[in-house]
Amino acid sequence: MPGTVEAFAYSVTWKSRRHVGRPSVSPDVRALIRTMSAANPRWGAPRIHGELLKLGIDVSRGTVAKYMVRRRQPPSQTWRTFLANHRAQFVAHRDRLAARARNRQGEVQLAALA
Repeated sequence: MPGTVEAFAYSVTWKSRRHVGRPSVSPDVRALIRTMSAANPRWGAPRIHGELLKLGIDVSRGTVAKYMVRRRQPPSQTWRTFLANHRAQFVAHRDRLAARARNRQGEVQLAALA
């Protein structure tokens, strides 16, 4: 028994925190979720959750989403690459869509790219 009341209260509260919440998911179920998501890339968490329920494995949809394989998205195209790829179309349409406007400071050319 601890020497002080504070030490005793601390040990009781520390021991009582160990079994709070839902039980952890076994490593076998985690491996099965990862295998199913890797083998079926079009399946989302709801579909895998349903298939696990058919097998008698009771885990939540959020747990399935948490342990699914994360697929890395390819990097999106930058503006510089987009403009380089479409430069020919911009040059072809430039003459048709240019307009001139006059304001107090002088003439301004406006261009709209389609």
